[in-house]
Amino acid sequence: MTRGSRAAAVAGVLAILGVGVGVAFRARQPASVPSDGAARPVTPQAATYVENGACLGCHREEGRQWAESHHAMAMALPTEASVRGDFNGTTFTHRGVTTRFFRRDSKYFVNTEGPDGKFADFEVRYTFGLEPLQQYLLATPGGRLQPLSVAWDGPKRRWFHLLPDEKTPPGDVLHWTGRYQTANTMCLVCHTTNFEKRYDAKADTFASTWSEPNVSCQSCHGPGSAHVEWETSQRGGGERKQAAPATPHALTVDFRASGSRAAIDVCAPCHSRRSELATAPAPHEAVLDAYLPSLLVPPLYHDDGQQLDEVYVDASFRQSRMFQKGVVCTNCHNAHTGKLKLAGNAVCLQCHRKDPGSGFPTAAGDYDSPAHHFHKANSTGASCVACHMPRKTYMQIQRRPDHSIRVPRPDLAVKLGTPDACTNCHTDRKPEWAAAAVAKWYGPKRRQERHYGEAFRAARAGEPGGAEALSLVAADPGMPAIVRASALADLRQDPVTGAAARMSAAKDNDALIRLGAAESAEGLPVDERLATLTPLLRDPLRAVRVTAARNLSSVAAERLSGDAKTAFDTALAEYITAQETALDMPGAQFNLAVVYENTARRDLAETYYRGALRIDPDFTAARANLAVLLSGLARNADAEQVLVEGLKRRPDLGDLQYSLGLILAEGNRMAEAKAALAKAARLLPARADVQYNYGLALQQTGESAAAEKSLLRAQQIDPSDPAIPYALAILYAQTNRIPKALEWADRLQSMRPGDPQIARLIASLRAKR
Repeated sequence: MTRGSRAAAVAGVLAILGVGVGVAFRARQPASVPSDGAARPVTPQAATYVENGACLGCHREEGRQWAESHHAMAMALPTEASVRGDFNGTTFTHRGVTTRFFRRDSKYFVNTEGPDGKFADFEVRYTFGLEPLQQYLLATPGGRLQPLSVAWDGPKRRWFHLLPDEKTPPGDVLHWTGRYQTANTMCLVCHTTNFEKRYDAKADTFASTWSEPNVSCQSCHGPGSAHVEWETSQRGGGERKQAAPATPHALTVDFRASGSRAAIDVCAPCHSRRSELATAPAPHEAVLDAYLPSLLVPPLYHDDGQQLDEVYVDASFRQSRMFQKGVVCTNCHNAHTGKLKLAGNAVCLQCHRKDPGSGFPTAAGDYDSPAHHFHKANSTGASCVACHMPRKTYMQIQRRPDHSIRVPRPDLAVKLGTPDACTNCHTDRKPEWAAAAVAKWYGPKRRQERHYGEAFRAARAGEPGGAEALSLVAADPGMPAIVRASALADLRQDPVTGAAARMSAAKDNDALIRLGAAESAEGLPVDERLATLTPLLRDPLRAVRVTAARNLSSVAAERLSGDAKTAFDTALAEYITAQETALDMPGAQFNLAVVYENTARRDLAETYYRGALRIDPDFTAARANLAVLLSGLARNADAEQVLVEGLKRRPDLGDLQYSLGLILAEGNRMAEAKAALAKAARLLPARADVQYNYGLALQQTGESAAAEKSLLRAQQIDPSDPAIPYALAILYAQTNRIPKALEWADRLQSMRPGDPQIARLIASLRAKR
């Protein structure tokens, strides 16, 4: 989902705390059964959510463990037991705003600057999270729960601001009352059980509901009514028992039968960056049926796949050898407490020892030894996680380990500029020093094979051969599925490279790779796009289907017919429905606008582009697209107004300056167009199209020398664009520098051999010479 220029900061404000899988049920106490003794089959589809006490009454030990977990305290009513912050009249001042925390009549309050800029008392409705920080949810109009940006630092027992470097005045989307801070939108789904957002787009209000104000048993095991009914029936004895349920003990999620990947998928929705495809996804649903996960793209991840923004573990773990070998979250974490099963290196030594047992025999080795880690025993450097799971700080004070569990490669840090575990500890050293130390310790047998991060970096930097390297990654069956899917998605702008890899990926057994193929086809010519995407319209998983439909939405309707047209219409309707569940965010409004524009429903496209801007006036992509749409409708004055309004807010946005310059040029207001394009060229120095159009504006206003300089800069940035040598040939011809004009015309002919227009241009120039 495309985001506004400041939306990336949102993830750093709203935490999803705790790791775990949930409570395993046992039999309930005896209870009566129907007097007729009839068998009533129980299916997961029939189950509904029950009070959490119905689980804890039987599963007391699991419940005791869960009660101590971050899951149990993900959200809670404010009480003496749940509130960690100091509400005894303490104050905290940030950018001139003093916030006071106090109690009144056993309730907790915050006095701070409200959405109108006036100070008021706000009652704490819920605590949010536990350690190392705790936030507080305050109610604002429209059913909104907003987490205060001033949070409590538990270890240091102090108040602190989560966005210390941001200017967030009232009305800003990142102010604590702003749209990007609304918990109903951003985080309640993962801090509660059975959350339903219930957003009314017309009224712009929420009527959100949930079954439990925390992450309870049923968050992981699914709704429990069928299980309670089944277990109750089993205590009746004799022939009065119910018929066998569809799953053991009538549990909606059957961890034992579903396999390791499915067990991870229960944790994944809350421990990943993703968008929702369903209104109220249930734990037993396949992840790619209910969610569209983010791939390994910037600015979420470094080029080598290490965590960069706040990404919540899942996609990192899917890169690891552990994931490929079938390791699951609960191999390391207690399912009910969320804590590590063992302390220190012991959790890794469950498998990584000389005799690892039958579970993971390939993990055997003497790893907890200076012969392996070359550090003093029991030192920080001897810790497995220090080297293989380096930490990064989020939300100012929370250090979270990278779950890609990779072999330290400081040599890659030298090549790619990415972090490395060695200098994460040895902060006074450079990666070159670390790479030399690793080479000395491990010799020629050290890990030094080409890493997929090198392909991502080369392709993203536009280096020669970069796209080909990425295509090899996409086609490599030895690579993790999420890496291959991300490589495919990165190829979306290349219509030539990796055609075979895309077609093969579209038929892969791994749904994530099929999703990558659907993403990858976006930039393909129509015939190739149809060949790749049409079969995916019937994919069993919704994420694949809707991505295929989205990327076919710009294809002319007559190119699809019969069953293909029916499948497209169905999948596109699913995509639209998915976006309509998230209209409280500008990204969903933007996505709908793009689809409606692609399908020639321009009135709806305008409505949703403007809807995105109402939520976030700085959503640059929506503003730029709306201006292009209006210009295409011959409404240049409206388009100009949209751009000018944006530039009043953010005059440093080169894309808007560029669009404004083009619209002014269309209206033959060349002096104004040149001024706007000059600003765009200064702000976007690496964009060939910007330099090119600025050069044309200079040429039309008679500034030939400056035009030449700008066009040559454009040609240096993008030597493959034939429009640039053509413009240079014309410029030199107009200024009577015929030999230079012929030089560029000949170069153009080598790029477009056989083009009669170019041949006529050359003939004309030779005649002038």
